[in-house]
Formats: sequence, structure tokens, C-alpha cells
Amino acid sequence: MTNAIEISDLHVSIAGSHVLQGVSFTVPTGGVTALLGRNGVGKTTTLRAILGLVASSGRIQVLGDEVAGWPTHRIVRLGIGYVPEDRDVFSSLSVEQNLRLAESGSGANYDEVFSLFPELKQRGRQRAGTLSGGQQQMLSIARALLNSRPLLLIDEPSKGLAPKIVSEFAGVLERAAQHSTVLLVEQNLSVVKRLAQSIVVLDHGEVVHLGEVSDLDDPTLVRQLLGVAGAA
Repeated sequence: MTNAIEISDLHVSIAGSHVLQGVSFTVPTGGVTALLGRNGVGKTTTLRAILGLVASSGRIQVLGDEVAGWPTHRIVRLGIGYVPEDRDVFSSLSVEQNLRLAESGSGANYDEVFSLFPELKQRGRQRAGTLSGGQQQMLSIARALLNSRPLLLIDEPSKGLAPKIVSEFAGVLERAAQHSTVLLVEQNLSVVKRLAQSIVVLDHGEVVHLGEVSDLDDPTLVRQLLGVAGAA
């Protein structure tokens, strides 16, 4: 299989707003592809469209299957782990209960998850809603990694986290990418440069750049595409 994801002419409208306007790109199998762009250009909507969480038109192929029009639960069963932007843990349940809900069959790998996040094992009986933001992000990522997944969709994992914790999460994602293809939405360019091999840049609901992560070494291009300094 050459590509884990192939998207062609993807359109999404939400509440009368044409959010995605003919988006087309591929995600090669293996490694990390970063989906970049300013706030509000359609990055999260793209992930949600891949998962069938929003209505869309166009072609979406995931792990060799044409999934446009499929319900979300059927798409996820292809082997997709999803880490949403807002972490989305079950706040009234314990850490242990959140992880158990993520189990799929008998293949749950708690040893691997707890080796990555030993703090979650220590806090197994603590309510998820009382965890810090960084701990909730640990739990959200741990749920996606609990079962072997050929594809991970990860939305803004470093958002709102302290620099030290961001570096720890980048290390975790590096390890995850050794076993899974990752489509990563991320604003922190230092994290993108550390993890990604290829980049897709959106602006106003359209793809405006496809390239290698080394393209981010050009400060003029970065400023043009993202409105930030290339040294970020």
C-alpha cells in the first residue's frame, strides 16, 4: 500500500460556511505527515471528515478502502486512533475506566502505554476530570495507543502545554510513528520539524502547499504560508 490516506476534491460545509473547498492530498504509509495552517483554515475539519464526523463530498480513501459516506464506527474499525484537539476524556470516569473503554478485543497493550506514561498507572483510580491539562492529554494519547493502530490522527497535541511537557509528548509520538502512520495537526513548528517528513498546508479551505518538512527551513515561505517566523 503506497498511501495510508488519499483525499481528492474534498468539500465540507458547516452551518452555511464552505469550510473545505476541494482539498486534495495524500498521506504516505509510514512516518508523520503534518497538516499545517493558520487557525480556522479547516485542519480539524479535515480530520473529522476523514472519520465521517462531518458530512462531506469528494473521495476519501483510508488504508485502501473508499470510506466516503461510511459511518464513523465502521471507519475507525479499519484501525484508526484519534486524539481530538479538546482531549475529550470522560471527566467523571477514572483513568482506568477511560482506558478500558478504549480497549478493542484482547490486544490492549497496557505495558507499552504505562511505559510511555507511568503517571497514568499511578493515577489509575483518579477521576479524569481532576487531572491537569497535560495529564489529560497523556490519557487522550494513551487511549489511541492502547491498541495497535496502523493509522493515528492527532490534533494539536501540544496545545496549551508547558515546553517541557511538549518535548515529552514529541518523544512519545516519535515512538508511536515507528509503528503507525501519523497525520498530525500541530502549530508548534519545532515539534513538526522534529517529527514530520512531509507537510500539507491549508489556507481558506484549500491546499496551498505540499512538500517536505525541510521546506520549513525557509523563513520567507513559512511567513507567507503560516504568518509566523520560520525560526519557530
